Amino acid sequence: MKIAIASDHAGFELKEHLRQYLSAKNHQVIDFGTYSIDSTDYPDYAFPASEAVAKGNVELGILVCGTGTGMSITANKVQGVRAASCTSIEMAELARSHNNANVLAVGSRLISKQTAEEIVQKFIETDFEGGRHSRRVEKIHTLTRG
Repeated sequence: MKIAIASDHAGFELKEHLRQYLSAKNHQVIDFGTYSIDSTDYPDYAFPASEAVAKGNVELGILVCGTGTGMSITANKVQGVRAASCTSIEMAELARSHNNANVLAVGSRLISKQTAEEIVQKFIETDFEGGRHSRRVEKIHTLTRG
């Protein structure tokens, strides 16, 4: 699977860990930065990674900041992106199966590296259920059409 990944300075170390984790599982990971722990602004990285998802250049996106909140807010500004900030495996599973989330945001200050791996794995392996959920996801997208 081709996956976009990005972080700000607070998420840099966890992003690097997840990038290596995903690569070891034979995923193609496109890194949108940041590339150090120097202070940065999360929109500068979340937005281009999310655009890659929306354009279909990658299948999914993974964003990391201190809490996951700033990254998910930014990602959801991109039309066609459904970003979910998840702190548990169950949240990741439901975000994919019920909301067809295509971008996952996680917080490096809230979860361990092991938990992050488990959340990412569940997010990647879970399929959208469709059915009644399709109608709801479509309604979300009609709100942003102009």
